[in-house]
Amino acid sequence: MHRTGTTRRTFMAGATAVTGAVGAGALPAAPATAASAAPAGPADGTEPPSVAVFGGGVAGLTAAHELAERGLRVTVHERRALGGKARSMDVPGSARGGRRPLPAEHGFRFIPGIYHNLPDTMRRIPFPGNAHGVYDNLVAPREMMFARTGREDLRMAIPWPGHRPERLTLDEIRRALTALVETAAGLPLHEGAYFVNRALVFLTSCDERRDTVWERTPWWDFTRAARMSETYQRILAIGVTRNIVATKAEEASTRTVGTLGEAFVFNALGRGADGPPDRILNAPTNEAWIDPWVAHLRSLGVEFRIGSTLREVRYGDGRITGALVEDAGGARATVTADHYVCALPVEHARRTWGAALRAADPRLARCDGLRTDWMTGIQFYLTERPPMVRGHVNCVDSPWSLTAIAQAGHWPERDFAADYGDGVAVECLSVDISEWDRPGILYGRTAKQCTREQVAREVWAQLKAALNDTGRTVLKDGALHSWFLDPGVDGLGTPHPTNEDELLIHPAGTFHLRPPAATAVPNFFLAGDYVSVDIDLATMEGANAAARQAVNALLDRTGSHAPRCTVKPLFRAPEIEALKRHDRTRFRLGLPNALDVG
Repeated sequence: MHRTGTTRRTFMAGATAVTGAVGAGALPAAPATAASAAPAGPADGTEPPSVAVFGGGVAGLTAAHELAERGLRVTVHERRALGGKARSMDVPGSARGGRRPLPAEHGFRFIPGIYHNLPDTMRRIPFPGNAHGVYDNLVAPREMMFARTGREDLRMAIPWPGHRPERLTLDEIRRALTALVETAAGLPLHEGAYFVNRALVFLTSCDERRDTVWERTPWWDFTRAARMSETYQRILAIGVTRNIVATKAEEASTRTVGTLGEAFVFNALGRGADGPPDRILNAPTNEAWIDPWVAHLRSLGVEFRIGSTLREVRYGDGRITGALVEDAGGARATVTADHYVCALPVEHARRTWGAALRAADPRLARCDGLRTDWMTGIQFYLTERPPMVRGHVNCVDSPWSLTAIAQAGHWPERDFAADYGDGVAVECLSVDISEWDRPGILYGRTAKQCTREQVAREVWAQLKAALNDTGRTVLKDGALHSWFLDPGVDGLGTPHPTNEDELLIHPAGTFHLRPPAATAVPNFFLAGDYVSVDIDLATMEGANAAARQAVNALLDRTGSHAPRCTVKPLFRAPEIEALKRHDRTRFRLGLPNALDVG
């Protein structure tokens, strides 16, 4: 999950200008925080502890941010590019006439209102003209859509206090009402009532039942989806799941889906919300967030080593003694520091943990049971603005489980054609491909079996099937300027395709395999979206919260007097807690939830 201001033009002249301005003190000072008021450095003038952070994604940058604010000496080692899966990137060779290259990304950013820790970090990253830093670069789409193939699309406003609905034409209103009627007709009343009952069962379930029974139960089974109508399966079981947790309903644990679903419902009701349920950035991610963040960290003294790949975390005498890294040229060296934070994605991190380190903390070995899967983005650059919903589109009937958003319309301070590419493209349609192992509609092959060109053609065909199917042409072949597929995917169309940026998934029963941020090794800490935190999901919020927990553990281990990072949990409605306590009693007696009709 997926997924992610005022005056922009003075800043967006380029990342180099930003970094230079920060170094010269041009950006406003970071907002005052408790951490900045009480650094962790020794008062006797001795050098503060050093920390080597491996991984420059959201987890690594968050750890560096919190540590640097507390006076520690931090070096971040990143093998490829800062920002990790959250970054945006340039389309090579696409710039013309003094414009910047077309912006691309691993997948569109989505920063819902249930997030609290990540927005807190964003408020502490200065940005010219913004009172609240890069946080003010978040904008709220007002609607979303379930795009049905062969049927009218289900268009829905996103409710939140202060919400202003989009202005719709008479035809758009007709289509929206038709979709509601079709959906209602396709969803038997008893099925809708049953789904509501299942939601209430989870809502009133105690933590013990959630962590055991519902963690072992796939969402598909919990909602009895196999017995229900196609509309129930597509909208309630699959569609809602993909929108909320970017995972597969057939295998995701009920604990994961239910916990996030509960948070989103209360968010929509204005309870426990940092902001609107759906927020995205008002410019390409690096311009709106990552580049200012890196510049701010440099101003705090953080050093970066780009092209530095962690190969082995070395363990001896009860501690981490060093880290073997390899540079872009293949040369190897040992990095030493007082403390080490491993902020790599789990599929990369666990390769660096040797037998001795795993024996020192068996919880590391359990990470071998965590699973990752492919969820990768492709962008289509268009010469016309498509008449799409201003928000996210979930193509619930697409074989490759596509979700998309037309981005340029959410970038009010950007003139896309004037600022990017060759001046012809006016829109960036960003698409996430969530299913890579099912045959498509054009070639009859899975995405992994297709070449890059075939993947692009197949995704375009599936988008048109979902959007151009009820007498309206949304996407035109003649308006397709170019496309860009995440370069982390390689070897498509061969027997052994690879993906450098896989996504942690949440099959039933895997929650208890997730390790804590503090390992049994006193100078070794974990940060990443696979670490056990309150938000049980592979998200930027989870990565941020895990990094905060890692920093707190490091401060505890060193006896630092610096303030600890705030780690805010998901909202829990007080009025529901009494019902959960009642369920706890029933759980201990071996009884089902009082609302559970089976």
